[in-house]
Amino acid sequence: MTRSSGGLFDSDITVVIRVTDFLLCLGCALLLGLALAFAYMFRTRYTKSFVVTLALLPAVVCVVILLVNGNVGTGVAVAGAFSLVRFRSVPGTAKEITTLFLAMGAGLIAGMGYLGYAVLFTVVMCAVFLLYNALDFGARRNAASYKTLAVTIPEDLDYTGVFDDIFAEYTAAHDLVSVKTTSRGSMFRLTYQVTLRDATREKEMLDKIRCRNGNLEILISTQDTTVAEL
Repeated sequence: MTRSSGGLFDSDITVVIRVTDFLLCLGCALLLGLALAFAYMFRTRYTKSFVVTLALLPAVVCVVILLVNGNVGTGVAVAGAFSLVRFRSVPGTAKEITTLFLAMGAGLIAGMGYLGYAVLFTVVMCAVFLLYNALDFGARRNAASYKTLAVTIPEDLDYTGVFDDIFAEYTAAHDLVSVKTTSRGSMFRLTYQVTLRDATREKEMLDKIRCRNGNLEILISTQDTTVAEL
């Protein structure tokens, strides 16, 4: 870096960046972004737009830091606002937001000129990211036991506690979350969140429910936890 004139608003106290230094930092940031993007794609559902954004974000942050002459506060404020624009209307998962901050961190370190530390940071974080994905770290244990059960019953059957004895035998916990009328009010559709005691006895439980509800429609599925993901 030199202290010569190079920009329209440069002054004697402004550090002007040489073109070679600028290209070196920018190239390093682009490579780090590419590495982060490949690490994110490992065993992860992703979109093309997010991966491209992730690959370019370190370079954007790097350039911002370079152009504010290393003023970290100003650089992070500007780059952070840019990077989080994606989530102005689309809710982001915790994993996506964390990856964006990793990309910002790599770009910030590169923009400060510590290219070796930027590479080391990216390598370590990518390795940990891949390790956690490979180990399925944080996965919900016994996920097969958590079910959403929808049962249709005739209107003349009182839905209050109608299946309590069956649930007591086959589930560790159950909760009636919604009741909906169907077929012009001639039937009720009950939705439960249940935790099975033994996932292998699921069919046995459904057979008993079928006998109780007159063999009407029953739907059982894995509980959806994406709403509370953050």
